[in-house]
Amino acid sequence: MKVIAMVLAFLLNCTFANKEVAKKNKKSKLYAPQIECDIKAARIMNPEFIAKCPPGCQDAKYRVYGTDIYASFSSVCGAAIHSGIIDKSGGKILVQKVSGQSGYKGSYSNGIRSLSLPRWRESFIVSEGKPKKGVQYPSILDYSSVKSPSVKGGTSLRREYLTTASPLPDTQIVTSIPKPTIMTREFVSTTLKPTALPTTVPTTVTTKVMMVATSKHQHAMHKVRDIGSSHVHPAYSSVEAVASRQIQAVQGRIQNQGIQRQEPIASFRKPASSTVNLGFSSKEDLVPKPLEPVSQGNPNCKVDLSFLIDGSWSIGKRRFQIQKQFLKNVAQALDIGVAGPLMGIIQYGDEPSTEFNLKTYSNSKDLKNAIEKILQKGGLSNVGRALSFVNKNFFDDSNGNRGGAPNVAIVMVDGWPTDKVEEASRLARESGINIFFVTIEGPDENEKQNVIEPNFVDKAVCRTNGYYSINVPSWFSLHKIVQPLVKRVCDSDRLMCSKTCINSADIGFVIDGSSSVGTGNFRTILQFVANISKEFEISDTDTRIGAVQYTYEQRLEFSFDKYSTKQDVLNAIKRINYWSGGTSTGAAINYAFEQLFSKSKPNKRKIMILITDGRSYDDVRGPATAAHHNGIIAYSIGIAWAAQDELEAIATDPDREHSFFVDEFDSLYRFVPRIIQNICTEFNSQPRN
Repeated sequence: MKVIAMVLAFLLNCTFANKEVAKKNKKSKLYAPQIECDIKAARIMNPEFIAKCPPGCQDAKYRVYGTDIYASFSSVCGAAIHSGIIDKSGGKILVQKVSGQSGYKGSYSNGIRSLSLPRWRESFIVSEGKPKKGVQYPSILDYSSVKSPSVKGGTSLRREYLTTASPLPDTQIVTSIPKPTIMTREFVSTTLKPTALPTTVPTTVTTKVMMVATSKHQHAMHKVRDIGSSHVHPAYSSVEAVASRQIQAVQGRIQNQGIQRQEPIASFRKPASSTVNLGFSSKEDLVPKPLEPVSQGNPNCKVDLSFLIDGSWSIGKRRFQIQKQFLKNVAQALDIGVAGPLMGIIQYGDEPSTEFNLKTYSNSKDLKNAIEKILQKGGLSNVGRALSFVNKNFFDDSNGNRGGAPNVAIVMVDGWPTDKVEEASRLARESGINIFFVTIEGPDENEKQNVIEPNFVDKAVCRTNGYYSINVPSWFSLHKIVQPLVKRVCDSDRLMCSKTCINSADIGFVIDGSSSVGTGNFRTILQFVANISKEFEISDTDTRIGAVQYTYEQRLEFSFDKYSTKQDVLNAIKRINYWSGGTSTGAAINYAFEQLFSKSKPNKRKIMILITDGRSYDDVRGPATAAHHNGIIAYSIGIAWAAQDELEAIATDPDREHSFFVDEFDSLYRFVPRIIQNICTEFNSQPRN
């Protein structure tokens, strides 16, 4: 009986132990490590992981780049909210790393405005935080950043990589032996404590770690900023191999001595009483230095900028250096970055050549270093050829052109060009490139006879009012125009060459909803309105659309500032309900001016397109004349029983360009291309002063 009782007790203990183990395993599978709102995907080395986001990550300071697929330096939790996986209260998410994309499109979704980006080396996608069947997810995330999120209290770490190979003095370190991926030294303050410790305290091990360095440069070290890549630089690969062998040898000695091995923790603990001699010449070298924040650029100056610099022999070496210093000063003042201005440089002489394009450098520091390395090419001063090159090649999507940012070309000229610039400049302007000229030491009275094209600056720039041209009497005073030039370049409202006929108007539709129109024909009119609206670039800063419907009375369907995307405008047009009633066209024109066009932006062209199918019950001439005097360009579209004399009175002169008549509603669509063409022809004929 005793034997049976003992067997039963043993079986019960085993069953209980198995249940406990199962509970622990089940609990561990469900655990998701917490991450902070500012953690970017690039900082986490794991290719796939489940994590838990805290509440409050919808703040604009946690930047997100892309839509659905996000650049890896986006906030992980911000991207999860943008994609709709979680809301602002937080929650579990599943993150998968994917390859870099050639472009990331920004959008507004779930209360977060994501930004656009030309390209990035790594991406990620976010989905619901449910584990996939058969996949084991890490309970502790591997971070590549020098600032570990598990260390609190503002303590910073500095990771330095050895590149030399001679023996250093023995170092006494109280630590566990982590499995390194690269050979590093970690510096922490004497009060630093790891936040996550094992439940059992392991035996403390005092280990002598021999680090290999060359005898020629015993204490030389290179600081490397970790940018999130998991690859080891070739220069450190040999050091990594040596370090790995040494660590393995130490681990072997620990196991032979029967000492318990401690699992890796976030950092090493250094006793306050210990003194570590690492071969530094001063205590200042031991002070952790915070990483310099990388600017995303000035968001109030989002332009794509090309500098055409003079590399001709006439400029000389000394003045070429002054020109480069000027460029560096401008780069610093602009605050280069992916969310602000981007800048590329073309050097011209006999032929133009690209030094670097818009996507080569994304911060002012790297750009300034690149400018310093530019070498003078020599040759003539063929500015016209350089402008043709910019127009055909530089502002291309493959070179980093962002589309929504104005294109600006600043031409530096020493003296005067050796070819003609007028035709090349005209073609560039018509492509939407804002051309600025900075001329230094222009020709004097005796030299003007040598200039191939007199008044070449006025023939080249976007406007001839002096805003787009700056003359500097001497190279030594060039530094004085840095701030004035930057201010002009960043004032997007005055970059007139970026304003085209399809992105620079406030267009108000005034729609006849009288009883004679009928429900079916009214839908045909709305389709006509939508077809015209589709042809324009619609946003807060581009073309805006508004609509008024009228009978005896008037109704504002939506104002210019109501919708800021093309799709929203088209949806709003579909939702307009047919009213039915009389026809008071004159009162409708007055109403459109007071309720719609009076709120138009000063830099917008005001265009009214009125559509009616009959004669008005009131006078149209007085209201139409008042609208014309207030700068409204009026188009009148008449159908069926519309009165020709009223259509001509409503339309801006010349009538034949602004007034149209069609017998049937179904033929309205034929006038869409002609109306768009007339709007653009009128825009392009504006004077350049």
